Amino acid sequence: MTTIHYREIISNGHHDIEIIDESYCFDLYHFAQACGQSPEWVLQLLEYEILPARPDERIHQFFGEDVSRARRAYRLQRDFEASLSAVAMMMDLIDEVQQLRKQTRHHHQHQ
Repeated sequence: MTTIHYREIISNGHHDIEIIDESYCFDLYHFAQACGQSPEWVLQLLEYEILPARPDERIHQFFGEDVSRARRAYRLQRDFEASLSAVAMMMDLIDEVQQLRKQTRHHHQHQ
């Protein structure tokens, strides 16, 4: 299944959509902009390990696939009025469920 990441931009009643290439590399500022959040919020995602850890020389380098993860974290934070530590735990559980589902599908396909 292919996932297409995009960013919706609404300005003065005008609605635009921008496709985000998963291999595209963002700096901190542009990544925060793509997520619709502040750079400080993005840095908190790194601090709480909601976004994958990066080597020190690439700490502020983000990819298109990170946009969907950050947006999911924001929705969890907003919808459940959750702290980032709670969001981190929810994201870990979501990841684990997805991994288990993938293993189950793979197991059923090879029986």
